[in-house]
Parts: sequence; structure tokens; C-alpha cells
Amino acid sequence: MSTRLNYYGNPVGARFQKYINSAGKVVADSTLPAATQFLCMIRASQINGCAVCLDMHTKDAAHAGETSVRLNLVAAWREAKVFTDAERAALELTEQGTRIADGTGGVTDEAWANAAKHYDEEQLAALVSLIACINAYNRMNAITQQLAGDYQPGQWG
Repeated sequence: MSTRLNYYGNPVGARFQKYINSAGKVVADSTLPAATQFLCMIRASQINGCAVCLDMHTKDAAHAGETSVRLNLVAAWREAKVFTDAERAALELTEQGTRIADGTGGVTDEAWANAAKHYDEEQLAALVSLIACINAYNRMNAITQQLAGDYQPGQWG
């Protein structure tokens, strides 16, 4: 497999990256817990098959102190007892928000209400924004076949 396009070196791609990175910083600087952010980015990236984002976010999460047990169980979070109820609600919202096009009916009222039990409005806005942002990144990487494996924690800032 080879990369189809170096969008980092492309003027349009570089500008788009600049703006989407700014959007991502808004979420990163929010009150949504960092651990929750990592878990949701990892889960969406698993669903979307984005190796670049999985490489990045698992390494950054580990570097930030996340345990290997939790990182290894994200894909099976429903059957794992290592996640809080709030994290489970965020992971469910992430899955449903990521799978909108799969004919699953979108995000259910139940999933939204469950997330709203654990997160305030600012955190919910951050969570929705994070889900939208990571899905955009996943799609850019998958479409252009970006290669993964050599990311170093903190490499992009």
C-alpha cells in the first residue's frame, strides 16, 4: 500500500489541516476529560479502520498515563469492566455518531439522554465536536491511504 496524496504538503490540504486542527484544539482545551477524549477518538478510529489515528491516539493516550488494559479493551468496551458509566455513555454516543451512514437510525434518544446524565452542555458540545472531527480525520486518512506506525507521542503538538 502506498499513500495516494500527501495532503500535508498540498496547499489546500495544509490549509484544511490548519483549520481542523484549530477545531480539535477547542475540544482538547474543553472540560471534557482527556481520557474520555482519547477513548472516543480510538473507538471511532477502530470503527473507521483508520490506522493513522489509532497509531497516534493510542500512543498519546499511553503517554498521558492511560493503561494498556483499557486501551486494549476499547473495541470491546461493553464487555469490559474497566470503563466508568460516563465513559460508556461517551463511547456509545461515539459509536452511534460514527455509524450514522450504516442505516442504524442515527443517534438514539436513549444514547443522548445517557450521555446528558454524565456530561454538562459544554462537555456534550465538546463530545459532539470531537466525534465530528475524528470522523473527518479518519475519512481523510482512509481516502488517501495514509500509512501508520511511525508516530511519536506529541509529534503534532
